[in-house]
Amino acid sequence: MAFLFDKMKDAVQDVQAKIKNRENERPQNGQQQGEAGIPRFNKHIHFHSHSAAECSDGDSHHLHRFQSFAPQREGNESKWYVDGCGYFWAVSEALEQARDSIWILDWWLSPELYLRRPAARNEQYRLDKMLFAAANRGVQINIIVYKEVTQALTLSSSHTKHWLEDNDKTGNIRVFRHPDHLPDRQTIASNVWASIKDTGLSASKLSKLPHDAIKGIYGMNDDTVLYWAHHEKLLVIDGRMAFMGGLDMCFGRWDTNQHSIADAHPGDLDRIVFPGQDYNNARIMDFTDVQNWQNNKLDRKYNSRMGWSDVSLCLRGPVVEDLKAHFAQRWNFIYDEKYNVRKNARYQPIVFYPNRAGIIGHPYQQDDPDARFDFEGQAHHFRERMRTQYEQRRGEFEQSREEFREKMHKMRRGAEGVEYPAGPLGGVQVQLMRSCTKWSHGVPLEHSIANAYIETIRNSKHFVYIENQFFITATSDVQKPVQNRIGAAIVERIVRAAKNREPYHMIINIPSIPGFAGDLKDDAALGTRAIMEYQYNSINRGGHSILESIAAQGVQPMDYLRFYNLRNYDRINASGTMARVEQKAGVNYDDARRGHDQKYGQVIDGQHYGQEYHDQSANAEAFDRYQQAAQEVRNEGGSSRLSHANWDSVAQCYMLDGPDLRDAPWDGDWQSEMDAFVSEELYIHSKLLIADDRVVICGSANLNDRSQLGSHDSEIAVLIEDDREINSYMAGQPWKATQFAASLRRQIFRKHLGLLPPQEIERPDANFMPLGETNNYDWNSRADMAVTDPLSQEFSNLWQGTAATNTAAFAKVFHPIPADNVRNWTQYDDFFEKYFKAPGKDAAAKDKDALRPSTWKYGHVVADEFSPGPQGLGEMKEVLSRVRGCLVEMPLMFLKEEGQNLAKEGMTLNSMTEVVYT
Repeated sequence: MAFLFDKMKDAVQDVQAKIKNRENERPQNGQQQGEAGIPRFNKHIHFHSHSAAECSDGDSHHLHRFQSFAPQREGNESKWYVDGCGYFWAVSEALEQARDSIWILDWWLSPELYLRRPAARNEQYRLDKMLFAAANRGVQINIIVYKEVTQALTLSSSHTKHWLEDNDKTGNIRVFRHPDHLPDRQTIASNVWASIKDTGLSASKLSKLPHDAIKGIYGMNDDTVLYWAHHEKLLVIDGRMAFMGGLDMCFGRWDTNQHSIADAHPGDLDRIVFPGQDYNNARIMDFTDVQNWQNNKLDRKYNSRMGWSDVSLCLRGPVVEDLKAHFAQRWNFIYDEKYNVRKNARYQPIVFYPNRAGIIGHPYQQDDPDARFDFEGQAHHFRERMRTQYEQRRGEFEQSREEFREKMHKMRRGAEGVEYPAGPLGGVQVQLMRSCTKWSHGVPLEHSIANAYIETIRNSKHFVYIENQFFITATSDVQKPVQNRIGAAIVERIVRAAKNREPYHMIINIPSIPGFAGDLKDDAALGTRAIMEYQYNSINRGGHSILESIAAQGVQPMDYLRFYNLRNYDRINASGTMARVEQKAGVNYDDARRGHDQKYGQVIDGQHYGQEYHDQSANAEAFDRYQQAAQEVRNEGGSSRLSHANWDSVAQCYMLDGPDLRDAPWDGDWQSEMDAFVSEELYIHSKLLIADDRVVICGSANLNDRSQLGSHDSEIAVLIEDDREINSYMAGQPWKATQFAASLRRQIFRKHLGLLPPQEIERPDANFMPLGETNNYDWNSRADMAVTDPLSQEFSNLWQGTAATNTAAFAKVFHPIPADNVRNWTQYDDFFEKYFKAPGKDAAAKDKDALRPSTWKYGHVVADEFSPGPQGLGEMKEVLSRVRGCLVEMPLMFLKEEGQNLAKEGMTLNSMTEVVYT
């Protein structure tokens, strides 16, 4: 066994040797200039974001821009969705219309996710119910989900698979889980494994394990350590329409543009917007027991949820052929590796014939009827294999030749049936890129997403906006273990702009805390601290960061590049109305809330599916009694206005034309209202780059090594170039922007600045619909004009001024961390831990401090900042009334005096685990 471990260790070292850092290869021909000085991409330049033994297969990738397996395609339609409310509504429309096939790739898929809200009025739009209904219509449904490391994550892909397959009576739903993470025999027999099984695998525990134990836990496969994930988010309907981007179809992703983080409805439980485990704040407690979706332990009377900011797309046209090819490759690779041996007739490979329409600059566009564009030969390979299997298993199938052909036809229907007109198609140009390799996809290494990021930044003319969940990158090979060179491209472009005296600026928006730690000093926060340390070393610390590298060349970096976060506030309506209804009903609000979740839980078409809930009848009775009492209280008057949904959240107050917070009514005393206000970071999950209001890159790839290198997490993204030009401005000068990129960038900026009206979840507009309707955007409105020119002084004043005002307001009222005035752990204690304790900490002290309820409650108001009594409440609301939108400054000085020891112990004890955090 020791010999085996030595071999495994040698394999790991060999892989690490293959991916040593070196400087990027620069394009030989530079950027090509199009009309009006607008850069065009050089389609034939091959460069790498890092060196590796294999960059591409060398046979076909060199024909495509960015070394992607897929070509550029014209003749497409594209549509954006900012946040989950409109996106999931559009998905529900598409699922309802599906007639032939549904293909899904997801990191996590929650069958109980409601695609429309509130749940009480949209029971048929729960995801599992929609998939079962589609299966009953004869739709063939293929789903691939990431099979998590169960000791580290609580996604329960097992629940996803068995819930959907076991409750599907048609056999039309098939779910693959990949990859397998199997501990080796020695690890299972060790005391280390017993400890992990008993206590769970936290980042702090992981960092202290021996190398061989970690390899045993995660498994080895083809010289790759499998602590990587399938991270794509993709839905293809009938082979004709695709949805993709940052949003998984899982708990915690649905949200509105105003990002309400309160969901207590004392006057009517049927107004609940986030049922069951969908009301989540992972900074307080992570998801647990997700197979019982109603089992939510987060007390929504006192704790806020965490808002989710994200961007996704809907696509139609020839690019869908590439998305289908990608899915078919993944499905067939997993089938070969895992499911073929099971000889289960439910699982079959996909036979796929891609359509060659709309390919730009590809040699197969020539008039050659025998030319084949077969995506690395997979179509031919699987067609031949299907023929072989038919011959070998003729008796087992017990089907006639005609029936079998019909079965094969159904598997590939939607591919051959898509027709496009001959000749140039015009329309939106879209190219699919991806990160994948042998372990994830059965293909040679591809990192075309990283290539697209680097070239887009280098070719940008005036402005780049990046919105991403992470920001870990390197400017040189000195910043080991980080390997991707997106940071080097940023430095090069900004220095070039400064030397050429070009008007140029970049805005980068990322979460204030990447990951979900509440108290950063807690041992469980090691992973988050490690990520933050790598991010700060990428941005402004360590001697080789982006800002330091720019300054080293005599350029003032803050003139060209700034970083921001998002944060918001709300008020939980645990008011006097709730107390009166509870008293009249004789039940607790939370028991009644559980009854609500159970009522709309596992009942499908009048039947119970899966495990019955404990105490279901008692909670159902509590729900009925509460609702009856709430109706009586409403009829009595006095509290009726507070039961209206308008005041169950006050998030609308910081949006366009929202009410004044100082006028918001409250049923109760000043202390209860002050304690009802909460704040949380608005978690940025987008994976988005917009350049010059002309180019958009959007997909599932984070800006870090995990997503960009190709050898780690698997990802997809698209680059969109619209041919619909509009008149705009850059730095005060006329500029030809494009409709798709400009409208998306302006919509996002307006949301962050509070220049969009609150989104009404039951009043869908064009932005709630799939393609067939274009995006609804109010061009030339006053709010639109405020964000038209991202390089103008007026916009700069608005953006930076709003961020500064919001940052000061949140610091005063809530003491959130990270913060610029917290530069060491002592200041951290004074500013944060003095007022807030992580859940479960110092329970005795909490009991003693009951007279100061705002103290000790994570995310609540720091009452000590204000005068005692009602006057303090007025002061606090005055400060919060200044907040507009959710934009705040990124605190670049946070814990800077701690030097390179932000993560403290753990990072140097186990160098093998470093790459997990990059």
